[in-house]
Amino acid sequence: MAQINLDNWQKNIKEKQKQYKSFLQRANKNNVLKQLPQLHQEAFSKIDCLTCAACCKNYSPRFKTPDIKRISKHLKLKESVFIETYLQLDSDGDYVVKSLPCPFLGNDNYCTIYEQRPSDCQRFPYTDEDVLLKRPQITLKNATFCPAVYYVMEKLTEH
Repeated sequence: MAQINLDNWQKNIKEKQKQYKSFLQRANKNNVLKQLPQLHQEAFSKIDCLTCAACCKNYSPRFKTPDIKRISKHLKLKESVFIETYLQLDSDGDYVVKSLPCPFLGNDNYCTIYEQRPSDCQRFPYTDEDVLLKRPQITLKNATFCPAVYYVMEKLTEH
């Protein structure tokens, strides 16, 4: 198994996109799913999200109804006030943050609502679940800014 160089990983990502897309289209689903838990764990043993936080700085999770209820309660805000203050509807009809970086991201890259964060945030970057295969467009996009997705895809595509 080759070592994955995470220094300057983003300079290679554009040329890797075609390779990743091809892999995701033809991948043996069961084989890949068996590998994901270990690769996910391996990636996060090498990558510290707190040094990056690109997801929180550049993208918004979807805030689903249970997320809105839970976070509003935690912040002691009425749901309508929470929505009005922090969220907007995107083109898919999902609630997302009004501005980036995420208003709940602290200067230290810690999430100020970590225990109540949206389920999309809890699951991100989906490197340990079938979303990696089922939603290849999301995987390809995430590989452009998340070193963990890059790492997992590199491991899956190495020959």
